[in-house]
Amino acid sequence: MPVNYATPAPEQLHAVAGVRLGIAEAGIRKPGRRDLTVIALDPGCRVAGVFTQNRFCAAPVQLCRRHLEIGGEMRALVINTGVANAGTGEPGIQAAWQTCTAVARLLGIEERQVLPFSTGVILEPLPVERLVAGLPACVADLSADRWHAAAHAIMTTDTVAKAASRRVEIAGKTVTITGISKGAGMIKPNMATMLGFIATDAGIAQPLLRRLVREAADESFNCITVDGDTSTNDSFVLIASGQSGAEFDSADTPGYAQLRAAVIGVAVELAQAIIRDGEGATKFISVVVENGREREECRRVGYAIGHSPLVKTAFFASDPNLGRILAAIGYAGIDDLDVAGIRVWLEAGADKVLVAENGGRASSYVEEDGARVMQQAEIIVRVDLGRGAAQARVYTCDFSYDYVKINADYRS
Repeated sequence: MPVNYATPAPEQLHAVAGVRLGIAEAGIRKPGRRDLTVIALDPGCRVAGVFTQNRFCAAPVQLCRRHLEIGGEMRALVINTGVANAGTGEPGIQAAWQTCTAVARLLGIEERQVLPFSTGVILEPLPVERLVAGLPACVADLSADRWHAAAHAIMTTDTVAKAASRRVEIAGKTVTITGISKGAGMIKPNMATMLGFIATDAGIAQPLLRRLVREAADESFNCITVDGDTSTNDSFVLIASGQSGAEFDSADTPGYAQLRAAVIGVAVELAQAIIRDGEGATKFISVVVENGREREECRRVGYAIGHSPLVKTAFFASDPNLGRILAAIGYAGIDDLDVAGIRVWLEAGADKVLVAENGGRASSYVEEDGARVMQQAEIIVRVDLGRGAAQARVYTCDFSYDYVKINADYRS
């Protein structure tokens, strides 16, 4: 079960004017499950995305990048689960192109206006004939209020669907932001997450939209890790329909800071939901690294702690073997780090326990205090590097027995 997370009810996910979603059961890998989604965009929508840095990136990722580089209006997204269409060579590219062609034909648009996305098993061919056969049902299902259904249709090993929505008043206009994401394992994004889609009815100029999607990814999906693996299919897309009447041409436009905060807020909520639903997770852990010289070194420390199987298994067992945290800080790659200036705390709510200072165990620390904090479902590991004013936050989870079971049986 996810750690303190439940999927919002359908009525809590606000429709975004200019964006319609439809789902279908295409039997792409397993029968009887929703596994195909089409998102149709009205004319005038703008789209920007960021994608995996994995060199073995999937065929749909390659095609998405190509279509976005060409430019022009994007009019549809198509998402399948079950098969990742990664490690499939030129036949995979052709399958992704056939998908775009089929969607374009049904919607009366051009192939280059379609962005394809896939998630699932790597190194298996995409059954494109089944996908194409399921598309008419998706198109028939298109509706602005299908966010909840789409959140379920993009799941793989997720135990719950992940979605977020909010409305903000900006300069007398009501602006809506709604998004969905999927992911539970193979999570250490190097740009975004497994799959994430956020739409707003604000109008955002294309250069500003490209900047905003990068900033949102960096504050959210680039701050999470379940197992340290960067997927071949990671994709995060931001859509701006412009139908609210609120227009933003630059970062200096009045109200843009409020819009930016709301978009990033939705992205953070979706990213945290992935960690709360991490494969086999029983604990949600925030690693807060403070007082570094620069943000990047704080993130390196945060990820070293968040990736460590030894740290993660200790949290699962509530075993205060906290020397593992110090070891992770030490190998994070900061060559001139003075360990004598580092302090480490464990926190849960108002309970704050100083674990380490002056290069070793804090004189006030006793293991009973550490164990008490580690037994909680939500924990903060706070690290003070004592060498500057920069800070960063990384979200992770523990490793349980179920993580191994889920990934051992993934293709079954």
